[in-house]
Amino acid sequence: MTSTPQAARTRKSAEERRREILQAAARLSLERGLERTTMQQVADELGVRPGLIGHYFPSIDELLCEAFACAVTGERESLLPQADAVLAPTRRLGRLLHRLNGEDFVDFGRLWLNARHLSRYRPTLNAVVAEQEAIMRDALTAVIEDGVRTGEFTTPDPLGACLVILVAIDGLGTYANDTSPFTHPALDTLVFTTAERELGLPAGTLHDID
Repeated sequence: MTSTPQAARTRKSAEERRREILQAAARLSLERGLERTTMQQVADELGVRPGLIGHYFPSIDELLCEAFACAVTGERESLLPQADAVLAPTRRLGRLLHRLNGEDFVDFGRLWLNARHLSRYRPTLNAVVAEQEAIMRDALTAVIEDGVRTGEFTTPDPLGACLVILVAIDGLGTYANDTSPFTHPALDTLVFTTAERELGLPAGTLHDID
């Protein structure tokens, strides 16, 4: 009787294992919230022992801070993908705003809301949230500055326009946890009309971009 040899296991590098843990923690944080994500749950998700998670992330606070950064970095790359860099600034901004309105980004809205609340009590998370906000602020300001240079946008203060647009986005994000969302046409177009006003665009310019 001939036995079938078992396939040799491929040992993952430390970098691969760390990335895998972060991605699992980011997924769980999006689904359940940061405060409801534990090392045990991450271990269960990956089919490993909790001690392995602790080897790479000595504290749950460290893991969750990096998981949040991992999740929102993915969000930012989806909102402003590198492939869109060749597009005109108006089109890039319009596509970003349409993506934000999609169902795929509801969980990200909840995660931001969750992180900002918890960061009041967790200094390390507070620093990570501030850092990620600054990266997004710089990315959006860069799109607006490109639009000013090409003559598509009219604003004397690209950063100021960026801040107003982000405040409108964050304002709508505060409703992310509503189980029975309140809707109104004004809310459906709020971010678009705010951006159009700030950038000197005719009404409907950004909303009508596909």
